[in-house]
This record gives sequence, structure tokens and C-alpha cells, in this order.
Amino acid sequence: MMEWLMALDGDILMFIQENIRSGILTPIFTAVTTLGNSGIVWVIISLLLLISKRTRKAGVMSLLALLVSLLINNVTLKNLVARVRPYETIEGLVPLISRPWDYSFPSGHTGSSFASAWVLYRTLPKRFGIPALILAGLIGLSRLYLGVHFPTDVLFGVISGIFSGFVAEVLVNKVSAKKGLWH
Repeated sequence: MMEWLMALDGDILMFIQENIRSGILTPIFTAVTTLGNSGIVWVIISLLLLISKRTRKAGVMSLLALLVSLLINNVTLKNLVARVRPYETIEGLVPLISRPWDYSFPSGHTGSSFASAWVLYRTLPKRFGIPALILAGLIGLSRLYLGVHFPTDVLFGVISGIFSGFVAEVLVNKVSAKKGLWH
């Protein structure tokens, strides 16, 4: 089963490289992935949400979700699983950005993106939450397009990100109910 899944991972990446990559899409996906570097776009959005009393709770939840995602994905799982990057194992795969220094599984860009976007989707009007989820999805796809993650890295990043957002939402709601905050 694992061999089949690993082969599928490689086949998907080679399909993207051979059939989807283009001179038009490469700068777009490079820019999109840059938004996810260190979760910067999500940190900025979260900090901006702290300014208004109406959105402060969402900002706190989002920052906590980013922290949970960082601890699960980048601090723990990347080092436990220690999966090498796809361009190191798939013959002919060419990464389109500088080679990341850390391990591949799970995708930290995707995990942090979905952690924050999930919180924003759950706590803000849908006109803000839906674009946040779309951006998170594009950041995850950019990691595949650029050849720096396996599809299963990105898929698990989505799952762990949503989980991180859920954990942050539960924790902030419990603390705020206990302390009488944001009511």
C-alpha cells in the first residue's frame, strides 16, 4: 500500500511538471508560495484582526492556531518522520524555488495556511472566510507546482491545519467563557 501511494505521489508531481508548469503560472505560484513563508500572510492578517474589538477573538484564535500548527508540523512531525523532499527521490523532478532546508512531511506552508484560514472561515463572515480558504488551498497547490512537497505532505498539511484551527477555537472559546471575554 505504501509503495503504491509513494508511486502515486511521484506520478502526480511529474504530471504537474510535464503538463501544467508554464511561463505564466510559475511566477504566480512562486508569489503565492511566498505568502506562506513562515505563515507571514496569516500572521499579518491575525495581527490586523486584533485591532478591532469585533474581530479580536478571531485574531487570537488564528494566532493560536498558527502556534499549534507550528508545534505539530514543523517542530514535531517533520523531525519524527524525516521525509526527504521529492526532488531528492524522484528522478527528473526539478524544484522551481530554492531548496528548503527542512524535511518534507507535512507541508508547514499548508498546515499554517489551513490553521488560520479555518479559523477565519469559522469566525468571520463568509465573504472573508471563503477567500481565506481559497488562498490556503492555492498555497498548498503552489508547493506541489514548485516541486518541493509530495501530495501526501500537502494533504496532511490540510488535515493538521484544520485540526490546529479546531483546537485553537475550542481553547479560546473555553478560556473566553471562563474569563468572560468577548461576550
